[in-house]
Amino acid sequence: MADITLISGSTLGSAEYVAEHLAEKLEDAGFSSEMLHGPMLDELPSEGIWLVVSSTHGAGDIPDNLLPLYEALREQKPDLSKVRFGAIGIGSREYDTFCGAIDKLEIELKACGAKQIGETLKINVLEHEIPEDPAEIWVGIVASFAQRFVKIALYSVDNTG
Repeated sequence: MADITLISGSTLGSAEYVAEHLAEKLEDAGFSSEMLHGPMLDELPSEGIWLVVSSTHGAGDIPDNLLPLYEALREQKPDLSKVRFGAIGIGSREYDTFCGAIDKLEIELKACGAKQIGETLKINVLEHEIPEDPAEIWVGIVASFAQRFVKIALYSVDNTG
């Protein structure tokens, strides 16, 4: 199992680019990662660290490739109490529904018992031509947490038997 599972939801590809960039940075920092673009719920690990990166389209809508995951979370309410997640939204402050998709995903993840790492990063594309830049700075928080989390998990496995 990867240390960190990156999940992207994108209409035009910006969230995919950000997630792929972060996967490289996390691997450079010594973490294994798995990149999933628009995964189904059953493709995701039921424990560990998830990093969710999503753009918003329409009136605060979830990208089509993440909609099945969002609906499964909302309808099935799986037990995600062993999941820690970070969240990055990409959108434009020109709209009232700025980063509405990541807000919806965050609500459902928490409703399923997942615990959030840090604050959600909301990237305004009007301020950041290259959304990878603020995401790279923010992912340092996740990497710092992940180092402690992975060490604790390894310690628990080593001392169970």
